[in-house]
Amino acid sequence: MDLGVTFFDTAQVYGPFTNEQLVGKALGPVREQVVIATKFGFSFDADERSGLNSRPEHIKATVEASLHRLGVDSIDLLYQHRVDPDVPIEEVAGAVKDLITAGKVKHFGLSEAGVDVIRRAHAVKPVTALQSEYSLWWREPETEILPTLIELGIGFVPFSPLGKGFLTGTITDTTSFADTDVRNALPRFSEQARTADQALVDQVQVIAARTVATPAQVALAWLLAQHPSIVPIPGTTKLHRLQENTSAGDVELTSEDLKQLDDASGQINVHTDRYPPQMQKWINR
Repeated sequence: MDLGVTFFDTAQVYGPFTNEQLVGKALGPVREQVVIATKFGFSFDADERSGLNSRPEHIKATVEASLHRLGVDSIDLLYQHRVDPDVPIEEVAGAVKDLITAGKVKHFGLSEAGVDVIRRAHAVKPVTALQSEYSLWWREPETEILPTLIELGIGFVPFSPLGKGFLTGTITDTTSFADTDVRNALPRFSEQARTADQALVDQVQVIAARTVATPAQVALAWLLAQHPSIVPIPGTTKLHRLQENTSAGDVELTSEDLKQLDDASGQINVHTDRYPPQMQKWINR
């Protein structure tokens, strides 16, 4: 908070459950000064994720558990973590609307939803924000998602705005990841894919040197320049990276900088999916 960060993102599935507890404990003393977002949408077998579940009764039960873990009376922003193909989005939106009426939730959000689902949900209960991946390295939302959000007045919260670290310039085609690192399973982090996309990182580094910023700051500044409704949520486990990321708002990119970044991004061909098949099937588009 000393750096000006007031928006915190968590989810039931992170841990699972333990991250909500951690966020609640850390933010308890400053609760009135922060916005807390969490997510529902998975079922669990003990402490293991066992599939999607957005049935209204499950939503309401798990939100009660989230309130307890977070130590709050109301959740500021409640997302559906992934669209459940077995439950009509109108029922999901209706359940969240009931929670808002009861004072247990303030705002309704979606994550990784497609345009049709966004519109249908919004018709039942106005959607405040959509969370989805968006960065110089993944610009798919620009085709349909972002225009729809702007039309409907819905905020956009991009996760992985630094391409899971790729845009920082600290990852090359020879970088190896720990056995537990999810990037080992992601097609875009194959050695071949990283080699093919290195030209984009090179251009980010050129502009970073010219603007006396870091590559991460340039990548975040580019994202912030796309539309005022965009609020990226870069994740980090290191204090110096947190300080670096929060300073990105001070980086001013010229129109020429933005054009060069757009051109470099447009020249790479992303031939692979973001996720392996078992994860990709949860993306609603």
